[in-house]
Amino acid sequence: MVKMMTSLDLMVDLYAKCERQGPGSKVVTQRALSLLDLDLKNSLNICDIGCGTGAQTLVLAEKTKGKITAVDLFPAFLEELEKRAAASAYADRIKTLEASMEDLPFREESFDLIWSEGAVYNMGFEKGVTAWGKLLKAGGYLAVSEISWLSKDRPNELEGFWKEAYPEIGTVSEKISILENAGYVPLAHFILPTACWTKNYYEPLEARFDAFLERHDYSDEARSLVDSEREEIRLYHKYRDFYSYGFYLAKKRTNPSSYATHPH
Repeated sequence: MVKMMTSLDLMVDLYAKCERQGPGSKVVTQRALSLLDLDLKNSLNICDIGCGTGAQTLVLAEKTKGKITAVDLFPAFLEELEKRAAASAYADRIKTLEASMEDLPFREESFDLIWSEGAVYNMGFEKGVTAWGKLLKAGGYLAVSEISWLSKDRPNELEGFWKEAYPEIGTVSEKISILENAGYVPLAHFILPTACWTKNYYEPLEARFDAFLERHDYSDEARSLVDSEREEIRLYHKYRDFYSYGFYLAKKRTNPSSYATHPH
């Protein structure tokens, strides 16, 4: 008996062979890493949460001497990362782990650096950075990219789409405020260039649509997924001046209680 594929199964199948599951680039990962005051020659303990097929994982392995735990919920993504790691010079420093980002099996203060590109929305930005902070050593670093408004005023069509898709979408200043309130010192942020969306993410994804639909016999479910992706792409091309991914770099405060106000 043939197992019916769920919408989640279809999504994984569409994305599993993609280099990226969201906007980004090697240059962006390198830029973010360069903004952190880390000694990259040390054997850092790094966790890449929501790693997908690992485009950024391999950059982290290349540019640091760290040991990287790459975490994702979907085995198909991790299998692809393992293949790519095996073909690189860094396989011995990359360990994959199938787990939910909401239920990570690590001790508190385990990591020097937590990395997450385009994935924290699955948990919610505030919930994610708050929970992950407990896993960072005092003075450890967080690097996370998150979809963000670039304007206080947005077209209704665009606002309606993203409010339904991800209610926690917010402005850059709102994201920085969340980091401050969650026990971090914000260090830097920057906005991802257009090519991270178009050339690196949407165009390779669009190139897979026809084969994906054929593979699934043009089922209603497969068509629905592709239609949804096409609508997101259409909105980006029309309204890209109003939103993008922001990359946020922050440091865990070493002793938050020391900043409490005391009477003179």
